[in-house]
Amino acid sequence: MQPQTPAPPPSTGRALEHPARGAIRLEDVLHALSDPMRLRVVRTLAGEARELACSDIELPVSKSTTTHHFRVLRECGVINQIYRGTAKMNALRREDLDALFPGLLDSVLLAADGQDLRSGGSAGGGG
Repeated sequence: MQPQTPAPPPSTGRALEHPARGAIRLEDVLHALSDPMRLRVVRTLAGEARELACSDIELPVSKSTTTHHFRVLRECGVINQIYRGTAKMNALRREDLDALFPGLLDSVLLAADGQDLRSGGSAGGGG
């Protein structure tokens, strides 16, 4: 039996717009994943078993640009965001993406890891 993960603190009630599973479009997901900063966010979230605050994911861009990247990922259905207190918590919508586009996310993450190996560096992925 696996150990129980503690329940996250409750949401503060401030809702953010997310597309329903059936409204997630392949071209929007691919567009979101084509940006190196957004791919870094997705790779980081894929490597975690818990939600992460925006501030837990370091990007070498301004705060307003970081906010833009998270909004793009949320609006296209790649991540789920929820306020917990004053923090905006992020989780990958892996179940939805795997149901709609089987193997896509794993393929992108594997390809990103391979690219890092070929280039001899890391673009900040976790997966």
